Amino acid sequence: MSGRTNRGKVYLVGAGPGDPGLITLRGKYLLERAEVVVYDYLANPKLLRHVPKDAELIYAGKKGGGLHAFTQDEINQLLIDRAGAGRTVVRLKGGDPFIFGRGAEEIEELVAAGIKFEVVPGVTSATAAATYAGIPITHREYTASVAFITGHEAPGKKESNIAWDKLATGAGTIVIYMGIKNLPDITRKLMDHGRDPQTPVAVVRWASTPVQHSVEGTLATITDIVRKAGIKPPALVIVGEVVRLRNTIDWFEKRPLFGRHIVVTRTREQASELVAGLEEQGADCLEYSTIHIEPVADYSVLDRALDELAGYQWLLFTSLNGVTYFFRRLFARNMDARDLAGPKIAVVGRATAGELEKYGLRPDLVPEKFTGEGLAEALLRQGVDGARILLPRALKAREVLPETLARAGAEVTVAPVYQNVPPRGRKDELREQLREGFIDLVTFTSSSTVTNFLTMVDAASEEELRSLLAGVRIAAIGPITAKTVEDHGLAVDIQPERYTIPDLVDAIVAHYHNANTG
Repeated sequence: MSGRTNRGKVYLVGAGPGDPGLITLRGKYLLERAEVVVYDYLANPKLLRHVPKDAELIYAGKKGGGLHAFTQDEINQLLIDRAGAGRTVVRLKGGDPFIFGRGAEEIEELVAAGIKFEVVPGVTSATAAATYAGIPITHREYTASVAFITGHEAPGKKESNIAWDKLATGAGTIVIYMGIKNLPDITRKLMDHGRDPQTPVAVVRWASTPVQHSVEGTLATITDIVRKAGIKPPALVIVGEVVRLRNTIDWFEKRPLFGRHIVVTRTREQASELVAGLEEQGADCLEYSTIHIEPVADYSVLDRALDELAGYQWLLFTSLNGVTYFFRRLFARNMDARDLAGPKIAVVGRATAGELEKYGLRPDLVPEKFTGEGLAEALLRQGVDGARILLPRALKAREVLPETLARAGAEVTVAPVYQNVPPRGRKDELREQLREGFIDLVTFTSSSTVTNFLTMVDAASEEELRSLLAGVRIAAIGPITAKTVEDHGLAVDIQPERYTIPDLVDAIVAHYHNANTG
């Protein structure tokens, strides 16, 4: 970072309860500028997307049962060493660093070593677990007091410093961190010190994430319920009459796609809209990018066309990538949008039109059907006999559009501006999730996502492919993509009437709603 002093600085950042959207703006700002990130087991890995690519990432997670990547002393020394070398360090901790997070212990070591620091609060798991389970931890008609306690005090302590006799009846709501292992002992102590055995209790695992799991009971029954449900850490225990309100306020786990594991096959750069739409409805999105977009090695065709741009009557865009890479080359030649004053511009659909508008341009033509065939039909109605048409597109693409226009008398220049390259890695992880039946749905947004996904699956035979995809629903954005799926011997379960990402999300939601109510 510019302006670096002789010594670095450590930022202790609360990562929130699990949902990456719940990190503070300050926390995100610091991640974007970090040189070293030391992150915990409870910090959502998706937060690391904000980190610069050249930053050093150090996993320092700790799980129950003694499975630690580093001891606490080693973590402390890591922070001191990296900051002492003049680097900007983000210590990313689940929840809030100062609520049962040992953040204060780490800061004490930094102070002793003379290291500069800052602490950024985070949404603590207690409030998140209650909120996402539909439980207000305070309510005027139920209680005006709440206590946070740990169910796992420091090892080696001779006596507990929790005053169970006062706590049991002294706080209306009790929220217990790290209490699953000692739940039988905790509930017994509360009842022994006067709390009604019929007091409602909720236990929430992985709060605020798509795999959140909540169970309810009473002080007398919750231990058996948790055991039968297989609830394991990380989980929060909420004790109090406010738990009764869950029947009215529960919202998170009632979303239409909650608990569904959906594969998104778009490029990471383009997946955000689809992922956001699915996660808004409760889905757990598994991002397996089947396409890696790269520039082409030779731009000579486009360069010649740009030199003669005034002589073209139409400029066509059939994808977001076509727009992006066309303008990259345009700018690289010291040209800009003013040089496009000659030809009219047509796009394949609304999403591509939206991408074009980022460059200050609006299309002259958007077809009713968002396909290459639809765009061809719309252009034919305009009349293209004798027209010169420039089509910047992928190196390998369907020939329907240029061939249709050429047969109608147009002179079509196909200019490759980008290429789709299958990404490497993650094949084993994907195959394992398919074998285990973990995946509910796979989404395809283009023919290339289909072919590259099947390459990634790497089935040895059609029989193995059908076995791996048994029970997995398939959603295709449009008829061309659907046909590619079917050409590989697979069936399409979901296809929207309009070929856009929002309509695809709506179709997926409708499919599962009908399945649940049918």
